[in-house]
Amino acid sequence: MTPNVFGTSFGVCGLAQAWSTAHAVSGVPRWPADTLWIAAAGIWLATLIWYATNVLRAGRLRADVNDPVFAPFTALIVIVPMLLGIALGGHARAAGEIVFLTALVLTVAAGSWFSGQWIIADLQLAQWHPGYLLPTVAGGLIAAGGSAAFGYDTLAMVMFGYGAISWLVLGSIILVRLFTAPALPMALRPTIAIEMAPPVVAGNAWFLLNGGHIDAVAAGLAGYAALMALIQLRLIPVYRQVPFGPGWWAYSFSYAAAFTLAVNWLGAEQTPGRTAWITVLLAVLTLAVTALGIRTVQHLANASYLPHANSTSPPSTVGDLAKSP
Repeated sequence: MTPNVFGTSFGVCGLAQAWSTAHAVSGVPRWPADTLWIAAAGIWLATLIWYATNVLRAGRLRADVNDPVFAPFTALIVIVPMLLGIALGGHARAAGEIVFLTALVLTVAAGSWFSGQWIIADLQLAQWHPGYLLPTVAGGLIAAGGSAAFGYDTLAMVMFGYGAISWLVLGSIILVRLFTAPALPMALRPTIAIEMAPPVVAGNAWFLLNGGHIDAVAAGLAGYAALMALIQLRLIPVYRQVPFGPGWWAYSFSYAAAFTLAVNWLGAEQTPGRTAWITVLLAVLTLAVTALGIRTVQHLANASYLPHANSTSPPSTVGDLAKSP
């Protein structure tokens, strides 16, 4: 069992966030968002118990957090509760703040540790992949949006800088790797979808920071997000070659965040008929994530979801991962 299984709860959080944003922007019903947040919390907790049991039984906790392939995904263990804390804050502010701030501290601690580890580790360029954006870039930008939602304006700006500068540094390395190094192993190719996450997550956070207005920063982030979205179209034939598994959930949060940004723009522009457009966007996104969830359940039932299902440890190198089914 590998830590990218937490991508499932992360993806459901992305869908829930889209519904929550739509409720705030256009007044669509709130109950779908609440239902999805509860589902995301349940999936995260079940996955945490499943993963912790598996890892502790195999005695490979240290191996997972130092693994050049899977280590960045362990950050989702603390990033997902940040999103859950934001949602909880809409119903019980004090409880939501406690969950959010605790997860934020853990996210910053994890991101700092991973950054230091990557500095001293003997990593080769070919070992990098877009999942390395998760601990500090995704974590920092999500923390920025959550801080703004709770009214911590200065903290929100600090975390936006934390995430944005991390994106500038790590994003440059990863793009150089994608452009110049050999192609990612088949099982890691869905992580290229994560390249779309930074501009759209930053855009959503910026709308919370500036009060939902379109300004130069929002427009610039939208422009880069459009480029990343169009690149995804070119990559569809590549994605279709990847065997189904936990890696497919890499698509979910990134694409959900893009839909959320579109909802924010429709609201900020006061687009005529925006409720109808938002409803269409939510319907498409919900159907896609539901289809992904149904296929996941089917593969779990057939015991064909996890790679190396008969192994007590995950593949530890990019080469090993390339050989996994």
